[in-house]
Amino acid sequence: MSEIGIYARVSTTDQDPQRQLDELRAFAQDTYDDPEVHEYADIISGTETDRGDEYQRLRGDIEAGHLDTIIVHELSRLSRLGAGEIHKFLEFCLSHETGIQDLEVGLEISLEDDLVDRAVSQLIAGVMGDLARVEHKQKLRRIQSGIDAAKDAGRWTGRPPTGFDVEDGYLRVNTNEFLTVRRALERVEQGYTYPEAADGTPVAESTLRSLHDDRRDLYFHGEAADDRLQAAVQQLEPLEEPDIPSETTIPEQEIRTIVRDEIRRHQQ
Repeated sequence: MSEIGIYARVSTTDQDPQRQLDELRAFAQDTYDDPEVHEYADIISGTETDRGDEYQRLRGDIEAGHLDTIIVHELSRLSRLGAGEIHKFLEFCLSHETGIQDLEVGLEISLEDDLVDRAVSQLIAGVMGDLARVEHKQKLRRIQSGIDAAKDAGRWTGRPPTGFDVEDGYLRVNTNEFLTVRRALERVEQGYTYPEAADGTPVAESTLRSLHDDRRDLYFHGEAADDRLQAAVQQLEPLEEPDIPSETTIPEQEIRTIVRDEIRRHQQ
């Protein structure tokens, strides 16, 4: 009986490695007589350097001599777990008398191969790993290029700013949320602390502080350096003047305290 390990990896939690595992299991059952198949599957982003718990478990079983052959859908994907990992993995398998097969291109490195065949196979695998890294970098560049093109077209990518929603790719003002933020910022200008200004609103203190530092003019005057924000906020114009005391440097809260103390003094 052959002890066969099958390894699958996907990049996001939205993907299911089961399809890969099913194909690998079917191949193992068609290729080997009465194989005992052991499954290993990881969910790891192509940008991460973490090798994954299942990958580490696979290596542990190889080292313990539990597996005769490893089958992967694409051997080149192992290289994305770290620079040079594909070469180390091949050497690791062979040093522990474990063969390896790649379904994508039909690459097979067997213990029955002579040293020359093994060397050629490892060279091919190394080239595959290099191509995989190049492909991954190109993919990231295409994604960034798409984001840049969307920005040039006036479309918003990513999470919208507080007080805005994204509809059909474009920013739209969420009127209630926008005016809530504006009122909280007015309270900051009136002398309230950030916790006091944020109290009773869905705006977090840290968010309020950041908006006051970076986007005060957007919420008070509808002015933004980003053309997409500027276009969206036009829906609210003309904005009323912010409720900020201008005739005195004494914060509103202190004024109220003074008035209250004076009333109490006269009552006494």
